[in-house]
Amino acid sequence: MDKFTTLTGVAAPLPITNIDTDMIIPKQFLKTIKRTGLGKSLFFEMRYDESGKTNPDFVLNQPSWQKAQILVAGDNFGCGSSREHAPWALLDFGIRCVISTSFADIFYNNCFKNGILPIKLPQEDVDKLMDDARRGANATVTVDLEAQEIKGPDGGVVKFDIDPFRKHCLLNGLDDIGLTLEKQDAISAYESKLAESRPWA
Repeated sequence: MDKFTTLTGVAAPLPITNIDTDMIIPKQFLKTIKRTGLGKSLFFEMRYDESGKTNPDFVLNQPSWQKAQILVAGDNFGCGSSREHAPWALLDFGIRCVISTSFADIFYNNCFKNGILPIKLPQEDVDKLMDDARRGANATVTVDLEAQEIKGPDGGVVKFDIDPFRKHCLLNGLDDIGLTLEKQDAISAYESKLAESRPWA
């Protein structure tokens, strides 16, 4: 998993409440177990019309936000079914941070396990960042995980809270497998001792 330290990029405004995981990545794209290739289908039903043509009105299809790395969204982001493909699709598109007033629990946890930083903020702070995001590519936002702050294009700073353990994992690029491998020496020592005491095992 890639480390998350400081991210400076374009933020895309998506002021829609209750964006569920089927809106993020529809069910017909869940046949793969690969984490790559899903970005093109992110927000599929909003990004494309029935004939498959891109919808020019959708924010991520517009030139100013086509390379957005930060998403400023409405309340209750990631609700619905617990599909890990949702953070995979966001990450494959290039989104590394999602900002909202609240997230569905399973989606929130899946983000951390896939290198995406979900940030919960009060409505007034989300509104400020939404205004910044509406300015497009001319107004980049910086997310500093170590300092736990977001810097707007005009120098304003918004602080955010994060669980220390999850912060450690993101800063060091540790998913569940990476956390286990941190204990590799202890695991190897245990296995050696077990082999000596139970050679038949």
